[in-house]
Amino acid sequence: MGDTLFTAPDDAQDSLGGDGGSPDDATGVHVPLAARLRPASLAEVVGQDHLTRADGPLARLATAGSGASVVLYGPPGTGKTTIAMLLGRQSRAHVVELSAVNAGVAQVRSAITEARDRLRRHSTPTLLFIDEVHRFSRTQQDALLPAVENGWVTLVAATTENPSFSLVSPLLSRSLVLELTPLSDDDLKNLIERALTSPRGLDVTLSDEAGDHLRRLAAGDGRRLLTLLEAAAAAAGAAGAERVDVTHVEQVAQRVALRYDRAGDQHYDVASALIKSIRGSDVDAALHYLARMAEAGEDPRFLARRLLISAAEDIGLADPSALPLAVAAAQAVGLVGWPEARIILAEAVIALALAPKSNAVYTAVDAAVRDVRATGGGGVPAYLRTEAYAYPHDDRRGVVAQQYLPDALAHARYYRPTSRGAEAALGERWDNLRSIIRSTDSEGGS
Repeated sequence: MGDTLFTAPDDAQDSLGGDGGSPDDATGVHVPLAARLRPASLAEVVGQDHLTRADGPLARLATAGSGASVVLYGPPGTGKTTIAMLLGRQSRAHVVELSAVNAGVAQVRSAITEARDRLRRHSTPTLLFIDEVHRFSRTQQDALLPAVENGWVTLVAATTENPSFSLVSPLLSRSLVLELTPLSDDDLKNLIERALTSPRGLDVTLSDEAGDHLRRLAAGDGRRLLTLLEAAAAAAGAAGAERVDVTHVEQVAQRVALRYDRAGDQHYDVASALIKSIRGSDVDAALHYLARMAEAGEDPRFLARRLLISAAEDIGLADPSALPLAVAAAQAVGLVGWPEARIILAEAVIALALAPKSNAVYTAVDAAVRDVRATGGGGVPAYLRTEAYAYPHDDRRGVVAQQYLPDALAHARYYRPTSRGAEAALGERWDNLRSIIRSTDSEGGS
């Protein structure tokens, strides 16, 4: 236990003296760039304007000093620890830090006991910061409840996993949940600019290509961005280079810069190649393009949406399980994010590529849309709006001869099943049903 997390940035800033001195603290220990640039106020926090703006929840909490417990939920490198630090400073409370990675029930109870004694003897409140709280067992989380309920501590917990699934309900109901989002490309640009201009930052220049590559590799993670930038600057310095170039970034990241622009043609070219490979049933090619997009830092939610469309458009009812599988993958990706999302997406890509293919659903609905646009649809048959309607359940087969389409489209045929996969059986069933339903048609159910 301790509060070094909350004092290190001040120490680092003091050691730099405000004029861009050494990035080492008073004891000569190197302070990482991400720690040196840690914001000193909520206004300096990058990428979470929905929380930090003047009328946002964090600003209100900091101003009111209400002591409300908070759960900060979001992916790595989005500012959870920084915000916890700033709330601790604002509260003027004694700050205690625990990491759920190595803290047990005994440490939790000890921290709570000390907090209760501190409050009773000295009227000093305690802010208890627990990092990676989702790693706590149910028993460990339950141990926090009396302290939160009785106001012995103000809990600030950080988690990368959805609190609805990772925290016990009693703790969740006693806390304000604030969701942090991955940093946008503009947010990452701002971080780089800060690193290159701040007295606490780096005295280097950076090529545009290196900056682009750093942002791709960071994938919305500010801490990762600054760590890679600092390492690339060190590599450039060791090589005697005048500026940090993409080769220095590649050297420290141990991967080749991909030709991939998330806002340009490469983005759509590679995404199209992924979908066409799935449509063509080439599992290896589909996995290749998935890997390219993942390594380039593509938004996993974009990939999941493309797979949803592929499942409906290219597989359809040839494998009715394809769309539910893609939906499940999209939901799972929303819960975990990179890097684990690559496994979920790969499972979906393989399943979709191997599935039998049919675009019959896609062509059917488009054909129906074309007729609606061309004819306006026509009136609904009168007997479908009156008691003359024949009730299919009254027939032993569950289907009756009856015209359902408007007169202008009475002979239209939209869904034409293929003979592939499960759609072969559906096609046979539709032919049988249609022959009964359209038995009064002049075309004889053809």
